[in-house]
Amino acid sequence: MQQVKFSVTPALAEFLGSYATYGFNDRSSLVQAALSHYRQDLEMRQLKEGAELYAEIYGEDRESKELTDAAIKGWPE
Repeated sequence: MQQVKFSVTPALAEFLGSYATYGFNDRSSLVQAALSHYRQDLEMRQLKEGAELYAEIYGEDRESKELTDAAIKGWPE
């Protein structure tokens, strides 16, 4: 595993020092979990934004609706 050096505020240092309170084996595990959670949150936001943009464009594009309707004709409901 790659090691990285970074600085944190005193409050975050205190929080990291309480890693066992939150069920982690060490500070590194707590940081990894926090970063993984943050990454997933960012990815989910990007997916939602993309979906909202797609829905907006689709809602305004009559040709896309007609093409979709034509493509699903004959498919079971």
